[in-house]
Amino acid sequence: MIFIQRSQEPAVLQNKGKAEQQAFCEAYDAGKREFKFDSAIYGNPTVKTALLKMQCDKCCFCESKISHISYGDVEHYRPKGGYKQAEQDEFHAPGYYWLPYTWENLLLSCTLCNQQFKKNLFPLLDPQERALNHHDDITLEQPLLINPSATDPRQYIGFRQEIPYAIDGNIYGKATIAVVGLDREALNEKRRSHLALINQLIAVIKLANKQLENTELQSVAAQAKQIIAEAILPTAEYSAMINAQLPALH
Repeated sequence: MIFIQRSQEPAVLQNKGKAEQQAFCEAYDAGKREFKFDSAIYGNPTVKTALLKMQCDKCCFCESKISHISYGDVEHYRPKGGYKQAEQDEFHAPGYYWLPYTWENLLLSCTLCNQQFKKNLFPLLDPQERALNHHDDITLEQPLLINPSATDPRQYIGFRQEIPYAIDGNIYGKATIAVVGLDREALNEKRRSHLALINQLIAVIKLANKQLENTELQSVAAQAKQIIAEAILPTAEYSAMINAQLPALH
């Protein structure tokens, strides 16, 4: 996970989205507790395109590249329909019905992170502080799941080789890794393969440093340095992992 700089709110959320959310709030005050959410608003092509661009075509959680044609879920950071504090807990509804079209609550996630892991999980440090309706003060919540568009995840999650861990055992890193499955084996394998390539490039650079007279090797090393430089950019897959391995390149 890396920090995501949030871009300008799409017009469909500013206009139709805000009006629909106001209607939900009025319906709640009238006694309604079941809500139908319009995916044509939060999943509007302009919203998804903005999220893809904002996130460099990557999942907001695992940093895997997302195809804007076939894959990727518009993810509600605070779940709209209902929530669980923990996987084994009871499902509570309604959820954050007043936020389904709020730009700051939307991210783009890969299907695995969203549907197989996070689902409706939204743990808080103190569940008693949870906002249960639009009248409650949501700023009192202390979510354990890191919101990458509000907080730099690299303050809380580090990497030992390809394996993510909570820095100094912090509870936010631990919860985030667990909630979205950042330590799942299939993902670890993808990161492991990516890191192996980077390590091979580093080996080439080290060898070139010992054979300065070898012009051909120096040329290969220059290409290796360029690839590594691109691998630590926010646009690259698994850039948080690579940055954690290469602090000297900052």
